[in-house]
Amino acid sequence: MKKLFLSTLILIFWAFGVFAQTLKSPNGLLELNFELKEGIPYYELNYKNKEVLLPSKLGLQLKNQNSFLEGFESSHAEYGTFDETWEPVWGEEKSIRNHYNEMLVTLQQDDAHQKRILSIRFRLFDDGLGFRYEFPAQPNLAHFVIKEEKTQFAMTGDHKAFWIAGDYDTQEYDYTESRLSEIRNLMEQAITANVSQTSFSPTGVQTALMMKTDDGLYINLHEAALVNYSTMHLNLDDKKMIFESWLTPDAIGDKGYLQAPGQTPWRTVIVSDDAREILASRITYNLNEPSKIEDTSWIRPMKYVGVWWEMITGKSSWAYTNDFAAVALEATDFKKAKPNGIHGATTENVRKYIDFAAQHGFDGVLVEGWNIGWEDWFGNSKDYVFDFVTPYPDFDLEWIRDYAQSKGVEMIMHHETSASVRNYERHLDRAYQFMKDNGYNAVKSGYVGDILPRGENHYSQWLVNHYQYALEKAAEYQVMVNAHEAVRPTGIARTYPNLIANESARGTEYQAFGGSKPNHVTVLPFTRQIGGPMDYTPGIFEMDISKINPDNDSWVNSTLANQLALYVTMYSPLQMAADLPENYERFPDAFQFIKDVAIDWDISHYLEAEPGYYLTIARKAKGKNEWFVGNVNGNASRISEIAFDFLEPGKTYVATIYADHQDAHYKNNPQAYTIKKVAVTHKSKLRQLSAPGGGYAISIREASKEDVRGLKKL
Repeated sequence: MKKLFLSTLILIFWAFGVFAQTLKSPNGLLELNFELKEGIPYYELNYKNKEVLLPSKLGLQLKNQNSFLEGFESSHAEYGTFDETWEPVWGEEKSIRNHYNEMLVTLQQDDAHQKRILSIRFRLFDDGLGFRYEFPAQPNLAHFVIKEEKTQFAMTGDHKAFWIAGDYDTQEYDYTESRLSEIRNLMEQAITANVSQTSFSPTGVQTALMMKTDDGLYINLHEAALVNYSTMHLNLDDKKMIFESWLTPDAIGDKGYLQAPGQTPWRTVIVSDDAREILASRITYNLNEPSKIEDTSWIRPMKYVGVWWEMITGKSSWAYTNDFAAVALEATDFKKAKPNGIHGATTENVRKYIDFAAQHGFDGVLVEGWNIGWEDWFGNSKDYVFDFVTPYPDFDLEWIRDYAQSKGVEMIMHHETSASVRNYERHLDRAYQFMKDNGYNAVKSGYVGDILPRGENHYSQWLVNHYQYALEKAAEYQVMVNAHEAVRPTGIARTYPNLIANESARGTEYQAFGGSKPNHVTVLPFTRQIGGPMDYTPGIFEMDISKINPDNDSWVNSTLANQLALYVTMYSPLQMAADLPENYERFPDAFQFIKDVAIDWDISHYLEAEPGYYLTIARKAKGKNEWFVGNVNGNASRISEIAFDFLEPGKTYVATIYADHQDAHYKNNPQAYTIKKVAVTHKSKLRQLSAPGGGYAISIREASKEDVRGLKKL
């Protein structure tokens, strides 16, 4: 590991002129220009002498105080550089380089009544920019309230964008591809129904926002290290093509409560003329602090199955009984209630999943609906919803615990809060201790519905602080967290690697709620996954949901081969085989890939990429000479062309290719696939059909001459 930081230059300017400074990336291809002009700070960004961002204003509007927007009368800049290589606990590669040049600009307002200081720290990497506002300790700034952050991102044209509607309470939307100028006209149809949603503007969108310019630049806007601050959206002035930050308000409309010393999260701009470099960027992680967990030996990537998809599809129920219109946890006698006959979390049903996991080598089993309270859990503005420790009468927790342990299978806890955040915080210590007492080392938490306290939003500062509190509390108990409906990730998993996954986007469950666009999974790696791994819950083999539940006519818009590829392209150290066991038993040869595929990696190579259309990724399993390749395709069929030059020269490998049949189609022939084995070397090349909504997956292992005897060479 190498670290280097040098303060190389301090420049000072006084009073009413133009203060201009330039910062270049380590490779010199990116250039940041900062200017203080007539008391207003601006920045602009260029890449390979092409404009990425035009001059864009910086600053914050404060409540009941003079704002940090204008009137800056003096400034100075400090420069430095930094270079290190660090090792994540889990990840897409075993080591990450963190190399940037830095400029810290300090601005001062010198009015007659008070002098106040605002600093802006810029870090320029080879693949993009990160910057944040900092508030040094000072006599005339203590506690203050953000009315709005006014950071601008001035676009150079009417770019193509992949966007979801700005919303204070959900990210669970399909992505829309359009020109920036078309967002306003498309917004109404982009806002589809959700159990909790609060949109704010006809041109408001969420980050991570993926764009492509007409001259071939890929631009991604996001944020990093979202701690003790409100989540940032982007609001577009579609006349000037300028995005401006738009923070999520709290229940009384305030955007953030800060004090000096302090800082905002980082605002990030990832840019390249190669879409693969967007996927390879680690800016978001690098702008977060190193791990605060000293002993990380208990944090382990996991592959799991669970009692979930049968509930999502409507085959089974989370609730135990239909006898009660309302439930009072301390008063309702569930032992006297009549079971509804479709409760999923029964001892008998869970045993089947444990046996299946043990038979096929899965690490864990997730069970939802095991605890009392589901009868009236949603939509009732109910504060005391669950206690997180009391099972239903048909769920023998002790027997299941002991049986799972005897099979070498770990049980995964489920905590649905029904968005009653105060109730969850009251029970957190007891719930986590209960987990440890019963051998649960990971929890899937959920925040479905409108937030309690009433009026709060899922992505306000208050809720961001709650998610962080639950994560840090989990670390005290050595519990791994997979948070659903929580704030989108911003690289926090570097600092707290027990955040092993999030949902925070439209996941597989929506395939059972009417379906997602077939190219959805070609967009998510460029948007949602910029901030961290997603618990997308892939692996659906039966696309016709009516065969699971006759009352549900939804359709999974994906081919079976596409579902296999997701284990490579939708990176997560926590991967679920989400379908019912009986559907895997129908396709044992395809299921083999899910059993074989790794979940932690030494190296990742991004072979092909075009957001919304296709991507192909090759990854080397951690500590093994095994590779896995995944390709996912968009709406139209395509021939994917890749080289195997990532393999070690001089060695021969067996590649098992799971691909779409030539007649495959996500809608009318999704289960048509082929499997073939071939011998490959680092000189091999592949041309492979990907059907609409399709793809392919490849497992590659080093082979002896005996292994490849009789195999066709690719």
